[in-house]
Amino acid sequence: MTNSETFFKDITEGNTFKGDYITLGSAMLNGETLTNAFVNVPLKTMNRHGLIAGATGTGKTKTLQVLAENLSEKGVPVLLMDIKGDLSGLAKPSPGHAKIDERMEKIGLPFEAKSFPVEVLTLSEQDGVRLRATISEFGPVLISRILDVTETQAGIISVIFKYCDDNKLPLLDLKDFKKILQYATNEGKDEFQEAYGRISTASTGAILRKIIEIEQQGGDLFFGETSFDTQDLLRIDENGRGYINIIRLTDIQDKPKLFSTFMLSLLAEIYSTFPEQGDSGRPELIMFIDEAHLIFNEASDALLNQIESIVKLIRSKGVGLYFVTQNPTDVPEAVLGQLGLKVQHALRAFTAKDRKAIKLTAQNYPDTEYYDTAEVLTSLGIGEALVSALDEKGKPTPLAATMMRAPMSRMDILTESELSNLLAQSKLARKYNQEIDRESAYEMLNKKIELAEAEEAKRKAEEEKEALKKAESKRRSTSSRRSTRQNPLVKVLSSPTVIRSVLGILTKMLK
Repeated sequence: MTNSETFFKDITEGNTFKGDYITLGSAMLNGETLTNAFVNVPLKTMNRHGLIAGATGTGKTKTLQVLAENLSEKGVPVLLMDIKGDLSGLAKPSPGHAKIDERMEKIGLPFEAKSFPVEVLTLSEQDGVRLRATISEFGPVLISRILDVTETQAGIISVIFKYCDDNKLPLLDLKDFKKILQYATNEGKDEFQEAYGRISTASTGAILRKIIEIEQQGGDLFFGETSFDTQDLLRIDENGRGYINIIRLTDIQDKPKLFSTFMLSLLAEIYSTFPEQGDSGRPELIMFIDEAHLIFNEASDALLNQIESIVKLIRSKGVGLYFVTQNPTDVPEAVLGQLGLKVQHALRAFTAKDRKAIKLTAQNYPDTEYYDTAEVLTSLGIGEALVSALDEKGKPTPLAATMMRAPMSRMDILTESELSNLLAQSKLARKYNQEIDRESAYEMLNKKIELAEAEEAKRKAEEEKEALKKAESKRRSTSSRRSTRQNPLVKVLSSPTVIRSVLGILTKMLK
């Protein structure tokens, strides 16, 4: 048996599974594609997370597109975080091309152009289904992590949430949160101090500044109602295909606080609401984070810790996280060590640092007698990748340099009119794109303050009225005393002595 035949046999046996699977392409040896040497990934292990890496222009986004399409066809919903804005073409079939036909013939797979059920979501003012969450849904711990506050300030945030719970004040948006912080050290200072202890104005001021930072990055658009229900990410269309939910993130690359806020919210909500799946034959949801290095480079320590925790725990909920980035070293080792599927496109060695990174990357893959992994990493062409997955028993499949299959959908974005038509047909847009601003902590505290001010004004008016009444009574009393007192001159002139003297004088004069 030749080396090529042995390789074909090893690849075929190592990629044969009892359960359902996805075919990524066909294996290559010595730069040649072996037709029908299919490289497969079992659905059962796709909740073990994954990595798609490679230099710019090597085909990472098309690999992501292929995975999303095939998962959708298998009835698995997908969530894509589209930072570059080039994934909306999944909603339209591929126009086809001679090079696509040539590629698929080499692989040994038929090519069929298809469109897929797509929902376009947005965090910002871009067109799409609006993603929102309320402050209350985050809770004090998550909000503290997002704001990256001190332990003392986190304690104050917990007190704020406790006060709102005790007094039935809904915390829905950022203006609610800011209002209650201001109230705690101004109009409600005595009330807070009596029930919860003294709250420092310096601490609330620091928290307010952190809130304003998020607000300036568009957080006021994210926090509020109607809250997005993560169960809507799990929809299946009438043909049994999973929906591909694409979050448009092209305008928040320079807003790490907003993105961190969203990521923490989404991961925490999915983890807390999805049921334990156990040893299922398929995942419930697969999430792809494109340009993942932007997250890890800009993320706060709180976000990194949260992602590491979620990666370790969320797979039991049937959820797989897939990071798409330029270099595996962009992903923290604690996360990298948890990944099952690795699709490594070509890396470029321009500097000594690049060569060192390539050697480190090669060490992350299973040993093989067929390749010098570090050498292959620099010689892969566009749309070719090293693939290592986990079989149904959790063991690595044979490492294979793979000619990746072409996407079935359009490898380009939707036009403005196509996007408008897609949104016009969206059930989720009708559900979530109506902004609601019901009475919450902001309005209720304003009413409370106005009522307190009205009561204070009434009390002062009563006091002033009483003071005027007392003053008038005193004036009248004084006036009365003056009116009953006899003039001293009159008193002297009317005295008996004076009268007798005057009468005596008059008697003598008459005589």
